[in-house]
Amino acid sequence: MRNWFRRKEKAMQPPSSGSGWVSIIREAFTGAWQKNIEVKQDVVLASHAVFSSIGLIAGDIGKMPVLLKGKNSDGTWQDIEKKTVSSLLLKPNFIQTRIQFYENWMVSKLTNGNTYVLKIRNAAGDIEQLRILDPSRVQPLISDDGAIFYQLMADNVAGLLEPVTVPAREIIHDRFNCLFHPLVGLSPIFACGVSAMHGHYIQNSNANFFKNGGKPAGVITVPGSLSVDKARELKQGWEAGYAGENAGRTAVLSDGAGYVPLAMSATDSQVVEQLKLTAEIVCSTFHVPLYKVGLGSAPTYNNIEALDQQYYSQCLQTHIESIELLLDEGLDLDSKVGVEFDLNVLLRMDTGARYKSHSDGISGGWLAPNEARKKENLPPVTGGGSPLIQQQNYSLAALAKRDAKDDPFKTGSSTPAAVPEIQNEPVKPEDNSGRKALSETEAFILKSMLKGIINP
Repeated sequence: MRNWFRRKEKAMQPPSSGSGWVSIIREAFTGAWQKNIEVKQDVVLASHAVFSSIGLIAGDIGKMPVLLKGKNSDGTWQDIEKKTVSSLLLKPNFIQTRIQFYENWMVSKLTNGNTYVLKIRNAAGDIEQLRILDPSRVQPLISDDGAIFYQLMADNVAGLLEPVTVPAREIIHDRFNCLFHPLVGLSPIFACGVSAMHGHYIQNSNANFFKNGGKPAGVITVPGSLSVDKARELKQGWEAGYAGENAGRTAVLSDGAGYVPLAMSATDSQVVEQLKLTAEIVCSTFHVPLYKVGLGSAPTYNNIEALDQQYYSQCLQTHIESIELLLDEGLDLDSKVGVEFDLNVLLRMDTGARYKSHSDGISGGWLAPNEARKKENLPPVTGGGSPLIQQQNYSLAALAKRDAKDDPFKTGSSTPAAVPEIQNEPVKPEDNSGRKALSETEAFILKSMLKGIINP
């Protein structure tokens, strides 16, 4: 174990409820403090649009299995097992599951703009755990020569008993929207915090509106002059008798006094439209489609794959590839080994489209039947390990040879070639030299027969 990091047993303590992860963004924009505009992160996170967007992104990334891939000699990648790395990807630490770990990673990044992961090593120097730190307890430092360090405050969850400063190689730092400094990320709340607070005030106003029985606030008019004490007494008497739970009761006014409502009604203030606008601004900063968080018109679902692909490319891809690259570098993996999220869990097609995709791949000759079966979690079959192709199809090399001919398609004249004339040659006397010689007996019989025929 390194000398800058030590652990020991300590009595269990409840988690803090008033500090740590929940902090205050004191200025949402320049001059906000002077205008008494304060954006509180705990209030912003209570916004339904912010809460849904963060939960959706973190949940979708957390549910995808993390695979370890190895590069083959032919350039393709396949799943491999590497004990130390595979165990970390399956169980990053002792207190979180894989899903909880990556959800925690994304929640920290989206709410604070930064995720700090501490590498906990064993006595041999190998990484045995990955712990996500409280971003409010971490401070990046830069030395005069440009070296990067991180100052870590005491953190029971990470096993840090006292403040320590560690080199950058011991921290995996994922940051987002580094607008002002390359080591300091910004949360999307930086851009949508005021809108979220606006929605919070609208909802609180509506809550009070309906709590008071829907009776808007107003003024009591009294003819003539009225002392301050008398006005205060009249106001307190009215609020005690006709406000809050007593709203809606019949009021009796004397001496020409009258009640004039001032606040706008819910219809006049267009509460629904304003709430929708604040939610749209929030979703736009997180790059989340409105229908994903229950806002806007729902799609027709004619092509679920296209919708998920759009959501992946516009919202999730940069986060996913950032985590993959940071784990590759943080776990000291070489160029032939890499970490990848299994996108098949996220980009699932409907059954009909999925089967058609497999069939097209097999008939096209680039996907083997067993590869398609593996995608459907089916065992391989005999003879299904190689791609198939129809017999009448020609290879590109064969077609190239055909096209290299002067007339590959024989488009010239179709007149048959002239048949060479056969010259009549005199018949040569039959050559009997090749015949078998007759025996004397056979020759005598043949001569006798010929004499009989000629001289009967």
